[in-house]
Amino acid sequence: MDDVLSLKESVLSYLDRSGGLLKLAEDCKAFNDPQQSEAVYRFCITVNPSDVIELDPILGDCVLHDPLKATALFQSVCFLSIKTLSLIEKIHTESQVNIILKLTHLPPFPEYTLDLCAFPRGYGPMRPVAMEGLVIAMTRVTNYTQGARFLCTEDDCPCSTGFHHIRVHAPGATESATVRNDFNCLVCCSPLKEDAKFRVLGDKQLVELIHVKALDVLSVHPHSSLRYQSVTLFLRDELCNSMRVGRLYRVLGIPAHVHRWPGVTWSVEANSVQPWEPACPHGVSDGFQALLKAAACSPWRFSAVAARSFGSAVVPPGLYNTLKLGLLLSLVQTRTDAFHDTFHCLDLLVLTSDTLILDRLMAYGLGLAGRGIRHQASGEMWASLSRDDHGAGAANIHAGSALLATGGICMLGDLGCYRRDRLDAIQSVLESRTVSVFIPGKKYGEDADQQLSFPVQCSFWALANSMEASRRSSRTDYAVLGTAEMGPVPAQLAEAFGLVIRCWDLGEQALLGQTVHTIRQAVQPGQPLYQACIQFSTQDFKELLAHARGLQVELSPGAEKMIHGYYMASRRVRSDQSLGVKVSVASIKLLITLAEAHCKLCLRTRVLEEDAVVAVLLCENSITLRHGASALVIPPDAVFPCDPCDLDALRRRDLTLEQLHQNILHFIYAYAPGADAYITEE
Repeated sequence: MDDVLSLKESVLSYLDRSGGLLKLAEDCKAFNDPQQSEAVYRFCITVNPSDVIELDPILGDCVLHDPLKATALFQSVCFLSIKTLSLIEKIHTESQVNIILKLTHLPPFPEYTLDLCAFPRGYGPMRPVAMEGLVIAMTRVTNYTQGARFLCTEDDCPCSTGFHHIRVHAPGATESATVRNDFNCLVCCSPLKEDAKFRVLGDKQLVELIHVKALDVLSVHPHSSLRYQSVTLFLRDELCNSMRVGRLYRVLGIPAHVHRWPGVTWSVEANSVQPWEPACPHGVSDGFQALLKAAACSPWRFSAVAARSFGSAVVPPGLYNTLKLGLLLSLVQTRTDAFHDTFHCLDLLVLTSDTLILDRLMAYGLGLAGRGIRHQASGEMWASLSRDDHGAGAANIHAGSALLATGGICMLGDLGCYRRDRLDAIQSVLESRTVSVFIPGKKYGEDADQQLSFPVQCSFWALANSMEASRRSSRTDYAVLGTAEMGPVPAQLAEAFGLVIRCWDLGEQALLGQTVHTIRQAVQPGQPLYQACIQFSTQDFKELLAHARGLQVELSPGAEKMIHGYYMASRRVRSDQSLGVKVSVASIKLLITLAEAHCKLCLRTRVLEEDAVVAVLLCENSITLRHGASALVIPPDAVFPCDPCDLDALRRRDLTLEQLHQNILHFIYAYAPGADAYITEE
């Protein structure tokens, strides 16, 4: 008895020091409405385990290892405080006070961490643990019973009135454990009957959490024999809607055994939820640092050499340089800030006649993304529904490939494998960046049908065989007109992608180089094939991209003027009275995105005019493929007019890009309205 009194004194002292008593008094004001009468009154108490251990180690041990006992201690102290201070007159018994202890953190020791890959899970103590994982499914918010009042059916029993029999939800308890019709009175053993008007309802949501490594099954990494199993989280009341499908979270919760005859399921009652990002290397390798120093004389050389060396395990250096640069820019720019809920993306559509090699190159790039999902054409891209198997009967919404790729890349592969309705759905999502899920109410126990929307926050990579349409039609004039065949891709879908890159057919010499590369890779697997690329390994690129992705950049006035001027001039040149303006408003966002991505790839924090030049050239090539050439005449591979294989080639490329820089300025000066105010004629 003395130990319990000592622990209660420590609880009171902690509440006084931490401001918990003041918060309790404030929370009580909301329950003093005369029209409001409830069986239980719910209070959330924030508990810092470190402060509690410092105050009373025994109480701290109780909070960390016996949460039910700790909750009972705080409940008793809070009830006495409410009665002593006359905070709520309608509370008559201690059982009417429902206390929820919200832990701020747990000790950083393995004993307090639950690895979602560990097995078995159900034999540990039922105490608070921390876990990190990915949300792969969730239900809608439904109701559950927080507490209920029961009265004895025997009129002479003192429990036939008052608040003697109060049942409150406990972690791991089902609805039937709180409310059912076979409870008996503890005094006279007569049946109890619920007083329905005093029932208190709360919100409940179920979430499926899985280890983030489970995404390797859907990515390009080699499949392993490991099997991953998700964990069911119960979110209640203020925690509902605090998690989103496809996001990573760190959860503090209490494991519980949920008894549902004839079996027992293992789940976790969430205590607190916070966004989480796994630690990743942010350093730049010595090889790239040396390259950065050597290429300091030109704002274009670092990205050129990096792009040329990229993917040397798949294609020889020097092939598909423009596509490699586009992949690097998309990898750098695609990111999600989980704490500020911001997202940046760069979609990419590749036109080619050799889908096999480019599919391998894009798959290699997908492995370097922070999160990469390779979608199968027969799989679910957006979301699917199933019935919740934990007794609620609500619709369980499972994430598809696009939602699982949140904050990363979703590789669609060859668009020729998709039906027309799938292509229309992809176009709709690219334009709106949201996907809608229809929930039939009759099937899932709801009164009415519902339609939920989820944000799609990933970049899409796709490729198409540009020769398919040419084989089906006799048209041969597209090269003259300046437009390219889109293969199976509708024009509106290509417009929605934004950045379109055409990989031209390889010459005989380049084709021979690709053949030799493939043979050598098969004969000498894992061996470096090119001496110049030894210093840039896959790990080097991972570290470079992770570092560049975290840079914060700002536009310089020169870059901003060039982007704005080119956009206005291009809209004027490509306007048509019958077809309207061919350059969409989204092009200005694409230009800024490309310029920022090139700046980050070059490890700078200020977007220069030279970064805007690369953005304009890539964007102009993309628009030319869709709508034909304009007054700004540039070569098909304007960003790589030659292969930057040595120092002399890099110099020639710099001179060519500088000339194209001047051509862009002349184009802006000639066609952009008001350009003479910020661009001089010379």
